[in-house]
Amino acid sequence: MKLGQRLAQINSMIPMGYSHIWDCCCDHGFLGAALLDRDAANTIHFVDIVPALMQQLTAKLELFYPRQTANQWQVHCLDVSAIPLEQDEQTPLVIIAGIGGDLMIELVNTLCQLHPNRQIDFILCPVHHQYELRHQLIELDCRLIDEKLIEENRRFYEIIYVRRDSTSSRIESDSDSSTTNISAVGDKFWQCNNDHERNIAIRYLHKVLTHYQKITLSNPQKASQALQDYLAIKAQVERKERTSTS
Repeated sequence: MKLGQRLAQINSMIPMGYSHIWDCCCDHGFLGAALLDRDAANTIHFVDIVPALMQQLTAKLELFYPRQTANQWQVHCLDVSAIPLEQDEQTPLVIIAGIGGDLMIELVNTLCQLHPNRQIDFILCPVHHQYELRHQLIELDCRLIDEKLIEENRRFYEIIYVRRDSTSSRIESDSDSSTTNISAVGDKFWQCNNDHERNIAIRYLHKVLTHYQKITLSNPQKASQALQDYLAIKAQVERKERTSTS
């Protein structure tokens, strides 16, 4: 089945070479199936907490992806916070998409607390509360690998690819050229390469500013810093537009 734009973008951001990839909140398993199609990892794990979905998914995987090895794919009906990351000596990739930022923060926090000595890569795509999630990732000493902004079915999605280093290696992470600091409002996707990306970014920025301006009216303490940070992005974008047209 052809992936939608959001899942296709996530798929394209995942490099080859992981030993274990955990497709969490996988729903019907479309992303994990695409990862199986290109042998993206030794084992693709499908994780969701809904038993009926996992039973249906298992039947489809057994039909379309008969396992050549026992570990080619595994289905887990459990809470994301309970996935057994300790079984992997290499850095695992945990993908969490399609849920709210508040729940995503809770799941990432729990995984990091349960595995303080393990390096973990995350690809996160919340449906809202991106600013709050980014702040929490900064608190957890995560580092940015990549980030994308896409639009699908008139909704905007930030895809955030980060690495949480083990406790023992965090001091060295600042010198890792493959990662950078995380911005609370995003960085890479404001540096647009073409008109299409620029159009998406400007409309997304307008939506976010409108959101935080409304919150500021009723609860200025909650939203004032976010509003200031996004207004700074607006000024940066406008300055770049003036420079490009002059």
